[in-house]
Amino acid sequence: MVLASLSCGRPLPGLLLLSASFAEPLPFSVIEKALLLLAIAASAGLFFWRFGPILRNIFRSKKDADFSLHPLGRRVWDFVWEVLCQAKVIRQRPAPGLAHAFVFWGFLAFALVSLNHFAVGIGFGFLRPGSLVGTFYFLFAAVWAALVAVSIAGLFVRRFFVRPVWLGKKVSYESGFIAFLIFLLMVSYLGAFFVADGGVAVRVLWWTHTLALLVFLPLIPHTKHLHLVLSPLTVFLKRDGFSKIPPLSGDEDFGLVAGKDITQLISLQAYSCVECGRCTEHCPASTTGKVLNPKEIILGMRGYLNELGPQSDVALLAEQRPDTSFGTTMSMEAAFECTTCGSCEYQCPVGIQHVPIIIGLRRGATNTGAWEDTYGTKLFLALEKNGNALGLSAMERDKFVTKQGFPIFDGTQEYCLWLGCMGGYDPKGREIIADFARVMNFLGTSFGVLKKEKCTGDPARRLGNDLVFQTLAEYGLKSFADAKVQKIVTICPHCVRTIANDWREYGVAPEIEHHSEFMARYTDRLPKQAGGDSIVYHDPCYLGRYQDVYEEPRAVVSLAGELVEAPRSHEQSFCCGAGGGLAFLGEESGERVSHVRATELAATGAKTVGTACPFCNTMFRDALAAVSEAPPQLLDIAQLTARALPVAVAESSSER
Repeated sequence: MVLASLSCGRPLPGLLLLSASFAEPLPFSVIEKALLLLAIAASAGLFFWRFGPILRNIFRSKKDADFSLHPLGRRVWDFVWEVLCQAKVIRQRPAPGLAHAFVFWGFLAFALVSLNHFAVGIGFGFLRPGSLVGTFYFLFAAVWAALVAVSIAGLFVRRFFVRPVWLGKKVSYESGFIAFLIFLLMVSYLGAFFVADGGVAVRVLWWTHTLALLVFLPLIPHTKHLHLVLSPLTVFLKRDGFSKIPPLSGDEDFGLVAGKDITQLISLQAYSCVECGRCTEHCPASTTGKVLNPKEIILGMRGYLNELGPQSDVALLAEQRPDTSFGTTMSMEAAFECTTCGSCEYQCPVGIQHVPIIIGLRRGATNTGAWEDTYGTKLFLALEKNGNALGLSAMERDKFVTKQGFPIFDGTQEYCLWLGCMGGYDPKGREIIADFARVMNFLGTSFGVLKKEKCTGDPARRLGNDLVFQTLAEYGLKSFADAKVQKIVTICPHCVRTIANDWREYGVAPEIEHHSEFMARYTDRLPKQAGGDSIVYHDPCYLGRYQDVYEEPRAVVSLAGELVEAPRSHEQSFCCGAGGGLAFLGEESGERVSHVRATELAATGAKTVGTACPFCNTMFRDALAAVSEAPPQLLDIAQLTARALPVAVAESSSER
């Protein structure tokens, strides 16, 4: 379709062109105006009648105790980037994402046209087709009408005929009807360029457009199209920081136990879900045959609010409530299958923060004693009694420190080298620590380790045991304060996240960085290995999505060999399966997450798999051997770097 020349409306030969003038009906009679006003009132009334209970559920929900609009600048930027620019919608699914974006931008372009449309009906139209502004704007809107019509038709075909599995098995015919109404709105608008002013045809088109708008409005509240109203607010008001776990508010707050524990932000997010299934498509649990489906968790929360309300005492988790009429999606099994990789939250185009909600359900189950798991109980006891997730005596760490000759941090060294549970107790983790210490020695960086060190509490935090987490966090903060630590470096991104973010509920820890960031600063001083093998780098979830660290480890890997990218890398990296405390729980159901990822890494043909997290390293040890007859070598980036160091640096650690 080609738009018309503005030269007196004369069409160019051989082309079907739009008239330069947008046709409008003759003035309406008093009866027609009265009918129009009644129809508008009925449509608006039905909308608010259906939308009212949703608003009440949101406002009657528990207030978010720690909510703040600060930093306001970041919220405005997120709104502009994610809502107005539709960046998230387009980035992860370019074709359907762009179609959605065209529909959204088209609605923005049509806002003025729609206002003028109703104003014309009552005799107060403000956009005149013959004026310069009116001519330009009607043609501008026509371009968007064509784009929206094509886009909504494509989305209709995708949802009802192509039907990607992550959209769900159930087809919403209401959504199909709304797609038809949107298409009808666009076609009836474009039709007005092909008919004469004041005729019967333009009157039919005008009323068709009007009725489509008035029917569309009351349908919004009880369909996924409610996100048109709520998602801009959800994006603007979401918690600052990626997958931020909110603090409990008082001694009577145990997490998400019942409806009365649902907060306003959770309610807003539950009602904003567009059911696109992006979270499900990228969830490592869902894609390996587990019960967990993050989309259904959010929809289950919405169903609970609709049926029982936000002040109900009925349990949220299916196993604890007798009434399961809105499904069993919020189950204990599903909640404890989450690896907390954050892929769901990263993918969500409407600002839903799935991980804090899932951890809230875990908190409710763990803090009230409803979750009974042999491995979980053993883990919590190990953390309480031994101060580490592996349940080993602190003497084992002491022996390792003595054997390596690590100096004890006394306040004079530049860095406190944090070992963590894996670096202090796991044999392979110790190898990584030893090699990283060699790198620090080579660079002449002074460091020491704490005399006594306990787990950061990461697995307790993610599994919902707030009491154990608080005890460990307070111990760690006191240890750093007593030793006068200023800067920390560690091989574990889980420790970085927990110390830097989660500990803030109880105090501010010293500055901490991951060893990839440390080594990346000195790439000009570290030896480059000529003719190195190909190395496929695996992005750890807690280093990438959580800390936004992607290029630093790649810079380090590139010193050791030829960097190869995995099929899913950077922000879309697939989880190793260890996060969320799952590394310490029993065998998982369905296909193993670590095996899926190991298969991808091995399939690249790289000679070495490079990791930057001791948990990833642990998960891939057995997985690579299970999925490949000749598995690639598995090394941490510190080990890749250390193997090129001069032999003279080999054995001892710094005594500075």
